[in-house]
Amino acid sequence: MFKRFEMELAGRTLAVDVNRVAKQANGAVLMHYGDTTVLCTATASEKPRDGIDFFPLSVEYNERLYAVGKIPGGFNKREGKASENAILTCRVIDRPMRPLFPKDYRNDVTLENLVLSVDQDCSPELTAMLGAAIATSISDIPFNGPISTTQVGLVDGEFVFNPTAAQKEVSDLTLTVASSKEKVVMIEAGANEVPEAQMIDAIFAAHEVNQTVIAFIETIVAECGKEKHEYASCAIPEELFAAIKEIVPPAEMEEAVFTDEKQVREENIRNITARLEEAFAENEEWMAVLGEAIYQYQKKTVRKMILVDHKRPDGRAIDQIRPLAAETDLIPRVHGSAMFTRGQTQICTITTLAPLAEAQRLDGLDEAETTKRYMHHYNFPSYSVGETRPSRGPGRREIGHGALAEKALVPVLPSESEFPYAIRTVSETFESNGSTSQASICASSMSLMAAGVPIKAAVAGISAGLVTGESADDYLVLTDIQGLEDFFGDMDFKVAGTHKGITAIQMDIKIHGLTRAIIEEAIASTKKARTYILDEVMAKTIAEPRPEVGQYAPKIQSMQIDPAKIGDVVGQRGKTINAIIEQTGVKIDITDEGAVSICGVEADMMAKAKKMIETIVTDFEEGMIFEGKVISIKEFGAFIEFAPGKEGMVHISKISNERINHVEDVLTLGDKVRVVCLGKDKMGRFSFSIKDVAE
Repeated sequence: MFKRFEMELAGRTLAVDVNRVAKQANGAVLMHYGDTTVLCTATASEKPRDGIDFFPLSVEYNERLYAVGKIPGGFNKREGKASENAILTCRVIDRPMRPLFPKDYRNDVTLENLVLSVDQDCSPELTAMLGAAIATSISDIPFNGPISTTQVGLVDGEFVFNPTAAQKEVSDLTLTVASSKEKVVMIEAGANEVPEAQMIDAIFAAHEVNQTVIAFIETIVAECGKEKHEYASCAIPEELFAAIKEIVPPAEMEEAVFTDEKQVREENIRNITARLEEAFAENEEWMAVLGEAIYQYQKKTVRKMILVDHKRPDGRAIDQIRPLAAETDLIPRVHGSAMFTRGQTQICTITTLAPLAEAQRLDGLDEAETTKRYMHHYNFPSYSVGETRPSRGPGRREIGHGALAEKALVPVLPSESEFPYAIRTVSETFESNGSTSQASICASSMSLMAAGVPIKAAVAGISAGLVTGESADDYLVLTDIQGLEDFFGDMDFKVAGTHKGITAIQMDIKIHGLTRAIIEEAIASTKKARTYILDEVMAKTIAEPRPEVGQYAPKIQSMQIDPAKIGDVVGQRGKTINAIIEQTGVKIDITDEGAVSICGVEADMMAKAKKMIETIVTDFEEGMIFEGKVISIKEFGAFIEFAPGKEGMVHISKISNERINHVEDVLTLGDKVRVVCLGKDKMGRFSFSIKDVAE
C-alpha cells in the first residue's frame, strides 16, 4: 500500500505519493500538482567513486512530449537530447540541493525527474524541484534538508505565488526561491526592471511560503523517511595539513596566492605542489589526497586573508571593481559588436539581425512558448583560461550563462511592432577570470545599441561574493569577485539591471543558506557597482542606440494590410508572393493579423516590393493611375499586369487617340505602360485606358 500526503499550495492541491512506484530507488515520490505529474527519484551508489575530489551529483530532468499530447518531430519520432529548458531546470534543481550534501561525501548520487503530465497552470519545473527535495529527504542518502521552492510573479503590483499560465503572461517578475528551514539557499529571477526593495520583499515572501511546504515535507519524512546510511568520509587527515604547513608556512602560501595574475598564481602553486610531492613521495596514502589538501590549504589561506585581514588576492578594496574597459565596432562587417573587459575577464558580443521568420521555433512542454525572437548564445573556449581541450559544443554551463544574459536583456528589447527583427547575440569569451556571464551582459547591451536595436535602457551585470566565518554575523560581502574568490568563496550572487531596477538574478552558494542581512547587502553592493559601470564605462562608450541599423544589416519595412487580402498577396500555392520575391530579391513575412515585413538590403527593391503589395491589396477605383507591364495581347485589346496576380484589360479603342487596326502596331509583350482606371464595364469588370492618362 502506498501513502498519499496532500496540502493546498497557492490555491491548488499538491499531492505526494510514497511507495507507489520506483521502489528500488533510495527515495522516490510520485508528485501531483494540479494535473501536473512528475516522478522524482534519488539514487546513490553503494561505495564512493575512486580517484575523485568532489561530490559526484547528477541531476536529470526528462521531458516527454506525451505529457502535453504531442508526438516528437523529426525522423525518429522520439525525444533526443535534452532541450535548453530541461538543461536549465537541471541546473536550478542542482544549485540548492548540492550544498546540503556532506562535503566529504563521494558516493555517486543521481536525482532523476520524469515529467509524465503537464497542467499548464502548474509548473512541472517547480513540481520537479519539490519532488527532488522530498525524494532525497525520505531516502537513506545523507542530506541536510528538507528544502522547498516557490515561484513568484508580480501582477498589477501584487505578488502571486506559483503563478498560472495566464498570470505569467502579464507578470513583471519571474522569481524562483529555494529555502531551508532557516535560510534562503537559491535565487533565480528575471524581471521588468523591478526595484531592489521590491525584489527583496518578493524573495522573503517566497521564503515564508517555503516554510509551510517544509513543515508539510517534515510530516512525510517523519512517517516515511529512512535512516541515513553511514559512509566513508573523504576528509583530509589533519596530520597531512600539519606536515604541509611545516614545508610551506602560511606566510609563503599567502604570498603565492596574493596576485591578480592568474598564470603567476598557478605557477606558484605548481612549484609548491612539486616540492610537496617530492617531500611525500614515500607516503602513498598522503600522495593520493595531496591535490585536495593543497586546494583546501589555498582555500583556507584566501578566506583568512579576506575575512580577517580584509585583503583580496589582487590587492583591491572589498567594494572595488577591477579595471574596466569597453569598445564598440571591434569586428567589421557584422551587424553590431562590442567588447567589455573587467580585469582578466574579456567578452566580445556580436549581434546579428534577421527577419522574424528566422526566430527560433520551440517544441517543448510549455504551450505558451512556441517561438523565441531573441537568442543569446555564450561560448567558453579553453584558450580563455589558458588550457587545451577539444570543443564538443555548448555544455550546461554555457547554456546556463547564455540563458541568464538572455533573461537580463529581454525586458529592455523593443517590441516586434517597434522593431520587426529576430535578434541573435553571441558572446565570445576571449579571457576569463571570474564573472564572464555578467561581462557578457554588459558587452551584449552595448553590441545591441551598436547594431541599432532601440533598447529601452542599457543593462549591466556584476557579481558579489561572500566569505563567512564561524558565526552568523561573521561575514564579508565582496564586490566583483574574480575566479579565485568564486572558487574558494561561499557565494556567487549575480545581479543585472538598469538604472531603474533589476532584470535578472542568479545566486549560487556553497553553504547552507543566506540570511536577509547578507542578501540585502549583496543587492545593495551590486546596485552601486552596476550604476558605476553604466555611467562611467558603458555610457561613455556608447550612450544610446544608433538611429539606424548598420550598413550590412538587413533593412525591414513594415506595412499593414487587410487580413482578408492576405490570400491575394500570397496567391494560389504561394505563386504571387514568390513572384514578388523573385522580382525584388526581398524576404516577406505576413502575420495572421495582416502585418507585413519586407526585408532586404537594397532600398529600391524593397520599395518596389512594397508598391507591388499595395497594388495587390488596392481595390480599383475610377481615376486611379497605375503602371504595369503588357503580358498578353488579344485582337480586342491588351492585358496589363500591375503586380503579380493583379491584372486588367485595356480595350483596343483605349490604347491610342488615333485609330489603330492591330494592338501589335502599338504595344509589344513586356512593354511598360501607364493606365487609368475607367471603372467597371457592363459585365462588372474593371477597364483601363492608356490614352486617357493625364499628362
